[in-house]
Amino acid sequence: MSSTLLFDPLLPSPVLGALIALALLGTAFAFWRGLSGWALRGLAALVILLTLSGPVWQREDRATLPDIAIMIVDQSASQGLADRSATTEQAAANLATRITDLPDTELRRIDLPDGAGDTGTRAMTALSDALANEPRGRISGLFLISDGRVHDIENAPELPAPLHLLMTGKPSDWDRRLIVENAPSYAILGEEFVLTLRIDDQGNVPEGLDQTPLEIAVDGAEPMMFHIPVGKPVELPVTLPHGGRNILQFSVPEADGELTTRNNTALVQINGVRDRLRVLLVSGEPHPGGRTWRNLLKSDSSVDLVHFTILRPPEKQDGVPVSELSLIAFPTRELFLEKVNDFDLIVFDRYKRRGILPSLYLDNVKAYAETGGAILIAAGPDFASADSLYRTPLGDIIPANPTARVIEQGFLPTVTDLGERHPVTAGLRSNEEDADWGRWMRQIEVTPDTGDVVMSGHEGTPLLVLNRVGEGRVALLASDHAWLWSRGYEGGGPQLELLRRLAHWMMKEPELEEEALWAEPTGQTLRIIRRSLSQEVGNVTVTTPSGETAELPLKEVEPGQFEVLYDGAEIGLYRLANDDKQAVIGLGPAAPREFVETVASDAVLAPVIAPSRGGTASLHDGIPTLRHVRAGRPASGRGWLGLTPRGAFETTGISQTALLPEWLALFLSAGLLVGAWLREGRR
Repeated sequence: MSSTLLFDPLLPSPVLGALIALALLGTAFAFWRGLSGWALRGLAALVILLTLSGPVWQREDRATLPDIAIMIVDQSASQGLADRSATTEQAAANLATRITDLPDTELRRIDLPDGAGDTGTRAMTALSDALANEPRGRISGLFLISDGRVHDIENAPELPAPLHLLMTGKPSDWDRRLIVENAPSYAILGEEFVLTLRIDDQGNVPEGLDQTPLEIAVDGAEPMMFHIPVGKPVELPVTLPHGGRNILQFSVPEADGELTTRNNTALVQINGVRDRLRVLLVSGEPHPGGRTWRNLLKSDSSVDLVHFTILRPPEKQDGVPVSELSLIAFPTRELFLEKVNDFDLIVFDRYKRRGILPSLYLDNVKAYAETGGAILIAAGPDFASADSLYRTPLGDIIPANPTARVIEQGFLPTVTDLGERHPVTAGLRSNEEDADWGRWMRQIEVTPDTGDVVMSGHEGTPLLVLNRVGEGRVALLASDHAWLWSRGYEGGGPQLELLRRLAHWMMKEPELEEEALWAEPTGQTLRIIRRSLSQEVGNVTVTTPSGETAELPLKEVEPGQFEVLYDGAEIGLYRLANDDKQAVIGLGPAAPREFVETVASDAVLAPVIAPSRGGTASLHDGIPTLRHVRAGRPASGRGWLGLTPRGAFETTGISQTALLPEWLALFLSAGLLVGAWLREGRR
């Protein structure tokens, strides 16, 4: 029970204040004039003013509320190292018993799992939520059983009571981790860049561990072994082996006694891009299609184009002195002997034998293609003649031979069934019922020897044939009328997209490979994609970072493309295999956030614990005792932790009694005024 004197004025405060001032002035004036009843008049005014102020004696019936102690038990992945899990549960049970043994104290236990999406230990977020669900005036103590590695310290709330850390781990714990610094998201093929690695040892590190082996694997291949110092940055020169995604895996072997190997591996995914694509375009003679090729290749800022058009063949005899010609001599030796391997693509546009390129040079071009180069032949009527490139050493690698027939009539280019599955022509299909493309007016009849016919023309005759030769690629376009599409003839067609895809396929761009396997990660989900010219593909085998395997059926989502979704529960390097295709993909960081720093420490939480006057106790030394301390006093010491009693209560009832009833006030004030009158009258 609690009693309080309250005032409930019957008049507004300004009016009551004015009456008090008037009463004081009157009493002072009576005293100054020497009236014998001034004291009685002043008392009468006091009684009236007290009555108007409404004095009330209030009594409250209160029920005491118990204090609340909050205990957060860290059950994140790092708490599973060594014997921390058992130590944590034992400490939580003992601490719960000691808290509930305190008088008028209740316990709230909160189990804290890993944060979603590799966000680590979200202890401060859990603490904020717990404080929001409890009355802050009843919180007497906050306890966190953890290794101290909290990853949301920026979300720390304002604390109403001391915060104590009961820290797991042992003084002898130590761990090693691998850190990759300044890794770029992309790099230029053929150019060297530098990655910086560092091996850090934390905790009670044994002596003599000043060097460690380092394994480096590219795209899951056999790793290479190096030895590097510990604790010092190591610069590693790297050159990407291929375009597209390159996955570099760095790992150090487990050292004796370290807490975990989950942070001994680092994954770096770097996209390999070409700096400049060098293209040699050789036009046998001026024609409308020559400008089409030139505009296409010059429109791409990443392409360096060298274009030669033969304007005056050697056999031309018109009597004009050579000294008066402003033409540049065709540098055949420099281009086709000395610098042929500098080009990524060579395009022969309506070129025929004219004695400019002898067989020795064309033999060199053939070897260039077989060792990884790319040759595109845009055939005109010359391809069907006796001077055709097919009748040179290049004939051995050209995928179709001419029949000597030139078809001079309109036809509609059509994507073949195979072409619907090939990335060069997929999605470009046109047919007779829905002829949204314009016609071409000339085609060279050819018979395919090898390769893939992805487009056909007049009466199904092969129009575009693609082939792989050794490590290189060769394409034959059996028409010189692709330029009609660029002019918009009869509605035109996807000429720019077709030729762009064709050029980039020949230059081995990864996104245009017809047989490929890759995956695209989104969070913890892998979208596995298999592109193939086959009608069916087998199951894809997924190998997780822990070595487990799963067989997944692939479903065709569009012609030539098969997909399946896979939810990866682990974080790390996944290996994919389908038929003879293999791929690797990194899902999340190689080391989850929980395993980046694993040695127990209170350094992260110290800025939050100190202002609350809490403390840190190592569970290796046992469970500390608990005691009550007053607010504002230190709440921790050697072997003990403190709670602040809150003294919270709940009001169950209220009663009020007027101290000066109206009848009593009237009687007293009237008596005092009459007394003052009688006293002054006798005088």
